[in-house]
Amino acid sequence: MVFKKLLLSVCAVATLSVAAADDALARDKLRVGTEPTFAPFEFMDTQTREFVGYDIDLIRAVADKAGYDIEVVNMGFDALIPALGMGVVDVVAAGVTITEERSKRVDFTAPYYTAGLSMLVRKEDAAKYPDFKSLENQAIAVQIGTTGADKAKDIPGAKVTNYNATSEAFMALTSRNAEAVVHDRPVLAYFMKTQPRMSQSLQLQPAIEDAQQYGFAVKKGNKELLDKLNKGLEAVRQAGEDKQIYSKWFAQ
Repeated sequence: MVFKKLLLSVCAVATLSVAAADDALARDKLRVGTEPTFAPFEFMDTQTREFVGYDIDLIRAVADKAGYDIEVVNMGFDALIPALGMGVVDVVAAGVTITEERSKRVDFTAPYYTAGLSMLVRKEDAAKYPDFKSLENQAIAVQIGTTGADKAKDIPGAKVTNYNATSEAFMALTSRNAEAVVHDRPVLAYFMKTQPRMSQSLQLQPAIEDAQQYGFAVKKGNKELLDKLNKGLEAVRQAGEDKQIYSKWFAQ
C-alpha cells in the first residue's frame, strides 16, 4: 500500500512537471490582421482554406525569430488600422504602404518590400527598353483602370491599348501587338512566377516608378513589440530566409 501511494505521488509529480514544462515552452501568440484578397501577398488557398501569401510567410518567420506564434485574423482593409488601436489585433500584415499620414496613427517596422510600377518586355528587347523613357512613341499594353494605365498615358507619344484582364495585356506582348506591359511590379513578378510557360520569353525590367514601401504596422507607441519585430526581420534577412520566401512567390 505504501509503495502504491509512493508510486501515485511520483506519477502526480511527473505529470505536474510535464505540464509545467509545456507551459514554459508555450509561446505568446501574435494576432495578425490581414485582408486576404491581395495575391500573392495574402489570400485564401481554395484547397486548404488557409491564409497564405508572401506577407503571411514573412510575418510568420519574423514572429518566430521574435519568439511568437501567429494567429491570422481576417477583416476588411479599412478596419485593420482601427483594429490595432482597439487592441483587436497586435500587428497588421496586409501590403500596407508606409505613408506620412498612416505613420501618425500606427508605428511601422522597417520596410520589407518596395512596390511601384514596372514594365515587362520581351527578352530580346530588354536592352532596347531599359526604362520608361525608352517607351516613348511605343505600343504599350495595360489593364484598364489601373495605375499602370494612368502612367502609360503620360508617356509621350505612347500608343496605349487597354485590356479588361491582365492576361490579355500579357498576350498582346507575347504576340507582338505591344512592346511592353506597364503594371504594378508585384503583379508582374507574380505572373512571371506562376506562368512560366507564357513568361519564358519575357523579362521584368528593374526600373520602378512611383516607388512605395510596405511595412508591418503595430499600435502607436508599442515600442516593445516594434523593436522585437524589427530585430526578427533583421534576423530573417541575416539568415537569408527573406530571399527564400520572396522566390516562393515572385520571379527574381
